[in-house]
Amino acid sequence: MFTTTLLHELITASASRAPDSSALTAGARTLSYRELDDQVAGMASGLIGLGLDRGERVGIFLDKRIETVVASFGAARAGGAFVPVNPILKAEQVGHILRDCNARVLITSPERLPLIASTLENCHDLRHVILTAPSTKPVSLQAIGIHQWADLLALPPRPGHRVVDTDMLSILYTSGSTGRPKGVVLSHRNMVAGAKSVASYLGNTADDTLLAALPLSFDAGFSQLTTAFHSGARVVLLNYLLPQDVLKAMVKEKVTGLTAVPPLYIQLAQLKWPETVTDHLRYFANTGGRMPLETLKALRTHLPRTQPFLMYGLTEAFRATYLPPEQADIRPDSIGKAIPNAEVMVLRDDGSECGPNEPGELVQRGAHVAMGYWNDPEKTAERFKPLPVTAPGRQAGFVLPEIAVFSGDTVRRDEDGYLYFIGRRDEMMKTSGYRVSPTEVEEVLYSTHLVGECVAFGVPHPSLGHAICVIATGKDGAPLDATALLAECRQRMPAYMVPSVIEARDGPLPRNPNGKIDRKTLSTEFENANKVPR
Repeated sequence: MFTTTLLHELITASASRAPDSSALTAGARTLSYRELDDQVAGMASGLIGLGLDRGERVGIFLDKRIETVVASFGAARAGGAFVPVNPILKAEQVGHILRDCNARVLITSPERLPLIASTLENCHDLRHVILTAPSTKPVSLQAIGIHQWADLLALPPRPGHRVVDTDMLSILYTSGSTGRPKGVVLSHRNMVAGAKSVASYLGNTADDTLLAALPLSFDAGFSQLTTAFHSGARVVLLNYLLPQDVLKAMVKEKVTGLTAVPPLYIQLAQLKWPETVTDHLRYFANTGGRMPLETLKALRTHLPRTQPFLMYGLTEAFRATYLPPEQADIRPDSIGKAIPNAEVMVLRDDGSECGPNEPGELVQRGAHVAMGYWNDPEKTAERFKPLPVTAPGRQAGFVLPEIAVFSGDTVRRDEDGYLYFIGRRDEMMKTSGYRVSPTEVEEVLYSTHLVGECVAFGVPHPSLGHAICVIATGKDGAPLDATALLAECRQRMPAYMVPSVIEARDGPLPRNPNGKIDRKTLSTEFENANKVPR
């Protein structure tokens, strides 16, 4: 049996088992596992032919398409490290990422190249640009060679560099709560272990069809590829404009597994679902934030035979916890327990373990913990720390330190071991002497059935500490009745939690590059506009 320890081996192993099975669909085009494996091998040879050295970075600035997948796995097979750049980013943001990771090669399309050409001149380590097709309007780049995708795939086969599973594989840039994006460095081991773990609890098999709706630059988005290829399943790539496009794709392709973030599920829950969807949609999985209870209820009404998987994870450790479907009715507000082959702890500031229902920081150890932040020792030291000797699984006799990831998220664990998300430490609001989580406020707002989308945040206030502010849209496209919503809040919340301000907006609310509602931008704009009463 083929052993998979490196990322590209996931495809090769499935190709050896079932070479003619469908692996990847983009629009009307589908590749078998044999065809996909051949293209990945060809891209790897092409990159070696360009002189790509071991561990050098390959930036990929494309939408979701077959070339994006081939480029990612081809860079891995060559022994380089791929850096997927979210296709919605602008030239300045793309340039920052390429400069920050010292990208040697960039793979993009002839349509995208003119949009970023001016910033590429400042990427001093960039030597090669690969275009997915010939350009009708050639672009000249000083000291940077421009190559054609087809030409590279036609080069003679060349072996890639020797790598091991703990070598760098990829750098994923996270939006973060402040400042520029940080590059999270992942190893082959991180991604392969993650694929095997997630596929095991989702029960993925070769009969599955997974919809890749999330950006492939987002860890949960790329995970659709890795879990599918590990299982021999098919992935459908979707670049969608409207939530209806996601629903149509699920019906057309008979999707069996959907993973998305809460803002998309909030929109999907408000649509009319064809009854046939639940005949083939085996599960839906949530990541990137807690699913509002009202949204979960609505989805389960639409999909009575579909299993819900509520997940929690962070790019710095790929995935941390999941709630089994049978617990969804019992503990719908829980993020579950640790995924297979990982340990999740709730620790006090001194490194000791919290008691039942005592809030503490979520700390994760195991094969999924990333290699740190690229070229940023200060931020790496904040999040990636030696596991305290008082933590579970750590014995005093060990000499070498074990590095765990300290999430910055506050959680609690109940008497049965199930975890509950309280909030990010840098987003927690302290008002009238009470600590309040934004998600706690948002849960109440969604339960009123008056809002379509909402975001809560704290703004500095001279007497309260933080004033709780809310930006919300009306439900089903109707205008928001802020007065009625405030009245409901007073009925449902203790006085200290009632928002000081509710601002109505037309939807949808702005997203960050990973599809989450952009709380940071909204709160900054709100605070700068001085809208909080004093």
